[in-house]
Amino acid sequence: MRPILLSLLLLLMSPLVSGEYSRSYLDSHELKTAEVNGINIAYRIVGDGKGEAQVKDRPKVVVIMGLGGSNVAWGDTLISGIVDAGYEVLMFDNRDTGESTRFDDWGQPTLWLQLLKHSLGMQVNAPYSLNDMAADAVALMDLVGYEDAHIIGASMGGMIAQIVAAKHPERTRSLISIMSTTGATHLPAPTNMAENRLRDLAEGEAQAEREAAIRARGFFPQSMPRHLMAVFKVGDRSVDVATIQADTLVLHGVDDGLIPPAHGEHTAELIERSEFILLEGMGHSMPDAVMPKIISSLTGHMNKVEASMLATAVSKGTAH
Repeated sequence: MRPILLSLLLLLMSPLVSGEYSRSYLDSHELKTAEVNGINIAYRIVGDGKGEAQVKDRPKVVVIMGLGGSNVAWGDTLISGIVDAGYEVLMFDNRDTGESTRFDDWGQPTLWLQLLKHSLGMQVNAPYSLNDMAADAVALMDLVGYEDAHIIGASMGGMIAQIVAAKHPERTRSLISIMSTTGATHLPAPTNMAENRLRDLAEGEAQAEREAAIRARGFFPQSMPRHLMAVFKVGDRSVDVATIQADTLVLHGVDDGLIPPAHGEHTAELIERSEFILLEGMGHSMPDAVMPKIISSLTGHMNKVEASMLATAVSKGTAH
């Protein structure tokens, strides 16, 4: 069980230490902290402009990062691409990462035991679940005054975004689920790519250097096991996902070995108003070469939803 978990985490982290990465644009925006649901959540707003009119006119976007990732893990390129398309972006550190409340005092789960319990369909031990993390996102929207927003999530963040869309349809302008899953038990397991990556696991100074690079990109390895338990705690969310009414875009990489493409296909199949795009050259990461396609897909989807909502408002005489 332990090698399986290590390989899963390595699959997540390995692509993050290669390729171009910049966070200077994100870091130029103030990181604030707010108390929601009894904990502190660190957040920043990007693309709100300088005048009040600009702030109100820009459609809102909420982005939710995956396992162990803080808000800066998104990097400058994707977020600036969304902002350049005319959107305001709320980004935040999930509970247990970055500058948000950490649960280190809870300790680490006994991984082999919790994985065994999960495989047997038993309840795992966890200090929180994905439902709690989704509630954090909605409470933060309340705090900053977002009536609704386009909800974008990657990997575990996609699972959280799906929960927001299912449980809070009135807050969901559209849903974008990237390299994520419904958690359905019939879907394929990670490929043997995990084992291959495990063989490349660095040790000693190389391991310390790798972890430093991971942290520089906004990821917190010590939070990953607890986040994984939060995923296992909610299990299969297919029933809830099938209730989502928001216009949905599902993006997945052809070469995703951690969450194979069938997971994205299943998500799209369950959601009535959805589009599925399979991206060549993309695994369980968002590589530089594919980033222009990712940005154009995201903004194209949101622009289409915005145009439809405006047309509806005009026809009803409520546009202003």
